Amino acid sequence: MSELVPPPLEAAERQNRFVSENLRRIFVQIYRIVGNVADAQDLAQEVFIKALQRQDQLKDDQKAAHWLSRIATNTAIDFLRRHGRVAYCELDFRTESREESPEEQVLRSEHRDYLEDGLRLLTARERAALMLRDVEGCSAEEVAQQLDCSKATVRSHIANARVKLRHYMAKRRR
Repeated sequence: MSELVPPPLEAAERQNRFVSENLRRIFVQIYRIVGNVADAQDLAQEVFIKALQRQDQLKDDQKAAHWLSRIATNTAIDFLRRHGRVAYCELDFRTESREESPEEQVLRSEHRDYLEDGLRLLTARERAALMLRDVEGCSAEEVAQQLDCSKATVRSHIANARVKLRHYMAKRRR
């Protein structure tokens, strides 16, 4: 009877450090694509399981963040394709510097709802490209690598997303 042998302490520490250093960023990246906290938590866990199972493929620690982001993006997009839905739930973002007035809280909530409604109009790849480029600050080349497409396709996804959002905002103003 063979017993499971835990990884050497050094490898386990390295894995724990890898997860702790990247968990928040990966969760936020996935959440911005799927729009649901519970799904993003499950998918983040799935991403780290995939990454740790294939860590032998990664020789360069500097490429680890990009590699992990690509796994996260693909996992989130695959999830949306399988489930054909996007569910949104509210996250409570509070400013720590001062308390908001009730009016400011209502306005912030309305703006967030307005943005989430607009994001629902986008395809998963448009939403991912837009979030990675405009929110995460990735270059077009980095987004192309993460979405496994050309820079031209990324520019097309972003342009389409921006057009859809502009039309949505124009309709809302009327």
